[in-house]
Amino acid sequence: MSMIVQKFGGTSLESAEKIHRAARRAIRAKLGGHRVVLVVSAMGKSTDQLLTLASAVCHDPPKRELDVLLTTGEQVSIALVAMAIHSAGHEAISLTATQLGLVTDSSHMRARIQRISRERIDRELEEGRIVIVAGFQGTDPGGEITTLGRGASDTTAAALAAVLGATVCEIYTDVDGVYTSDPRIVPQATKIDELAYDVMLEMAATGAGVMHSRAIEFGKKFHVPIHVRSSLTDAKGTMIMAETSGMEAISVQGVTLKEDLAVISLNAVPNHRGVAARIFAEIARNHVLVDDIVQNIYDHGKLANLGFSTNASDAAEAKTVCEKIATELGIGSVEVDEGVCKISAVGIGMRTHSGIASTMFEALSKADINIENISTSEIVISCIVRQDDGPEALRRLHTAFGLDAKSNGGEGA
Repeated sequence: MSMIVQKFGGTSLESAEKIHRAARRAIRAKLGGHRVVLVVSAMGKSTDQLLTLASAVCHDPPKRELDVLLTTGEQVSIALVAMAIHSAGHEAISLTATQLGLVTDSSHMRARIQRISRERIDRELEEGRIVIVAGFQGTDPGGEITTLGRGASDTTAAALAAVLGATVCEIYTDVDGVYTSDPRIVPQATKIDELAYDVMLEMAATGAGVMHSRAIEFGKKFHVPIHVRSSLTDAKGTMIMAETSGMEAISVQGVTLKEDLAVISLNAVPNHRGVAARIFAEIARNHVLVDDIVQNIYDHGKLANLGFSTNASDAAEAKTVCEKIATELGIGSVEVDEGVCKISAVGIGMRTHSGIASTMFEALSKADINIENISTSEIVISCIVRQDDGPEALRRLHTAFGLDAKSNGGEGA
């Protein structure tokens, strides 16, 4: 009997009606001859509401206590979904991460999965039950509650699909798939039928909010097909897998915007061997995520300006860490710029198509948008621009790369 893992996001569970709809999907899959595991997020905006409440109680809540607080949202969801399945006459059981045996490291608010025990799930499935698992959460080896980061119920689902050998991991959301860009900003964006893991991974990492990037990493590593689809219809969504039809025909498959960004600049850094290693080792010890890094050397090689981008939520902590390092190493100053964003063009076809960078830069130049930093890899080109310019930059690039209102069949987007 084949295994299916289904994940339902918060907007797909925000009311009793939607909870029953999710339950019916799971029951239908079971009646179709599959063993079914559901992963669910907290209902609607409940996580945001809990964060707001925490901020009202404490200006700087301890991360451990935030993890304890935020995991209650998923616990509500799993119980309600199990009740809905029971009310329809089928057996179901809800499991928290602790009950399941999902073990993470000890990094509160952004823990990483270390192992998942399948013993409890296998036992419940053998009894003919649908298993509902709380997404987003884990337990460290010492028994402390942890969370995997915002949006990481996707990661829970993909990890479970890998461990259980699922034939597919279905991600149900309030959109009907992955689009060539954010349709809220670019109305001409079109749905993509198929995407390679690498492209989706880059799109997620550079701002496409429909999928959590670590979920794609699990899918790619363990060869789990991921189907992103709407919870409101039965229409096919976007299939994410190792190879897609027409992969080499499309130079750019999507453009993305990452707005929750900050740039940390260390000015007048002594240009000595080991200084950069010392800086980034300390940043890593404090669990600050680093994105692009830029260094400019001046004063006849004696000094350098060193900058890196990070999530806006990490900006204050990054500044504190860098100011401490600056004092120790004799660095001139530390500055934080939260008024920036990153736009990216992504596509496997970029490896063999020339002119991608020139098309991007020309489109931004015609829009009078200044580029503050550029980074590239085989399948992505990114530019940091002012935050106010982000939406217009996204629309200009979508048009420049021929993605507007385009049929996404064999030629894709």
